[in-house]
Amino acid sequence: MSSTRPTGASRHVRADGHPSLVHGAATIGKEAAMNRAPQRPARASAGGQGEETAAKVLTVIFDIGNVLLRWDPRFLFSKLIDDPDELEYFLDHVVPLSWHTEHDRGRPFAESIAERQARFPEYAELIAAYYTRWDETIAGPIAGSVALLEALHARGLPLYAITNYSAETFPRARAEFPFLARFCDIMVSGEEGVVKPDPEIFRRAIARWSLEPAHTLFIDDSPANVEAAARLEFRTHLFRGAQGLEAELVRLDLIEP
Repeated sequence: MSSTRPTGASRHVRADGHPSLVHGAATIGKEAAMNRAPQRPARASAGGQGEETAAKVLTVIFDIGNVLLRWDPRFLFSKLIDDPDELEYFLDHVVPLSWHTEHDRGRPFAESIAERQARFPEYAELIAAYYTRWDETIAGPIAGSVALLEALHARGLPLYAITNYSAETFPRARAEFPFLARFCDIMVSGEEGVVKPDPEIFRRAIARWSLEPAHTLFIDDSPANVEAAARLEFRTHLFRGAQGLEAELVRLDLIEP
């Protein structure tokens, strides 16, 4: 990605006058990560078979963005900015991920957009689209992951979610994607004022949902988030695709092969 603004770059907006979004979100691969939780010696289960770990998973926590929903600001802004170099400049410098994270932490869009428009007046219309056309930053559900969520729900497993998401935009996702109703509860960072991988958000989840981390599987596509959960003794899975997650859930005897 370009680290400096392209010489002579100009803002290109489609004929319809609307901007489009995309950003560098985590990509989805096909490899499952190793369980990062501390391992204990195997012990025999009631049926006489040795278990790989002493603690059986009783609860599952999902991340949402790029685990269940495919998200990337590039999905929107590639429709609004035709020049590839300018698109990279816009995403890297005008609406960078660090700026986006402020919304996940609870900062109002109106405040942050006004500040950004004052700094980059030539991009005022595109910056406004970050909120007004937010839904276009989501390409849709990751079908394989949603199918696994449904399989876990069918088995009666308690399901929760911890998501870095703005409190202003998350209600749109709830309305748009019915599978989010499968969760017993969803902890939204924008409502909490704290984002992953801050251990505080995991501590709140433990207290609020009466969790036993050693019996709880946490699934996320961010290595930093997975490592933070593992340090609090959660069982963890680094998401790289639905195929790898399915293999892990089968290994843990949470779904049928």
